[in-house]
Amino acid sequence: MVAQSETSGGFKRVLVLAFCVAGIWSAYITQGVLQETLSTKRFGPEAKRFEHLAFLNFAQNVVCFIWSYIMIKLWSSKSAGSAPLSKYCGVSITNTIGPTLGIEALRYISYPAQVLAKSSKMIPVMLMGTILYGVKYTIPEYICSFLVAGGVSTFALLKTSSKTMKKLANPNAPLGYTLCFLNLAFDGYTNSTQDLIKSRYPKTSPWDIMLGMNFWGSIYNAVIMFIVPFLFSNWPYANGFEAVNFCRAHPEAAWDILVYCLCGAVGQNFIFLTISRFGSLTNTTITTTRKFMSIVVSSVVSGNPLSAKQWGSVVMVFSGLSLQILLKWKRKKA
Repeated sequence: MVAQSETSGGFKRVLVLAFCVAGIWSAYITQGVLQETLSTKRFGPEAKRFEHLAFLNFAQNVVCFIWSYIMIKLWSSKSAGSAPLSKYCGVSITNTIGPTLGIEALRYISYPAQVLAKSSKMIPVMLMGTILYGVKYTIPEYICSFLVAGGVSTFALLKTSSKTMKKLANPNAPLGYTLCFLNLAFDGYTNSTQDLIKSRYPKTSPWDIMLGMNFWGSIYNAVIMFIVPFLFSNWPYANGFEAVNFCRAHPEAAWDILVYCLCGAVGQNFIFLTISRFGSLTNTTITTTRKFMSIVVSSVVSGNPLSAKQWGSVVMVFSGLSLQILLKWKRKKA
């Protein structure tokens, strides 16, 4: 009876893990396809591009704020020991800037290039750790960094197909990769600050963090996209009024934006479930494989053909990421 119970429990655990993998993959791969569509597609008979990509960040903030509020009301409650909203005021600035830079990069580089560049998060972390704090890393960790850095660099230097280049609004690889790496830098600060908030307020739930970050993110983006353009007619940055008018004229774009935002919110559900049931390392493994599949889907479905050498660069990057995950698993067992 005990063995049968353990077998049943193990089977249920496998089913939950499969559910988490399917949820994360489907939500974020769909979101990636929509992000690429909105940055490259021409809408309507006049074949206009959606030029207001930063609006996606604002819409994502609003939808995730509403989503997290509903989740807190349904599944948990705001604990007296959780971090107050004011604690997210500062860190939400970098959380507003970082994703916006990542989305804007799609004007200048292809979606596969963006995914690869944003997968090299370990490189600035190791550089900062070595230079600022004198952290010493093992040889296998340096090999991981070499594989990732070499793969991203090789991919960036290889010629992009003419079909992909035609889809970009303003092809400019140096600027696109610079925006991606700035995105990584801001994300690194955001993540470390969120960890600090969590350590100071242990009763803070993932939904509390999601609520606080998106509350302030919605305010900051609303100011940038609506209030500033209203006060300064020559505001050169993203204009929320123009984005809303575009969506009114092209309902297809509005629908893509809504589904894009919902995918991000639902994906967070599965990430929280994975971390709570299986730990952050399992979540890292799932999200890393998801990135690889996003590149495959972009190449096959969205019409971004990659050369054999570019596929070699992709394999190089994900070999480094896989080795990093393997090292973490070994340390966890030890």
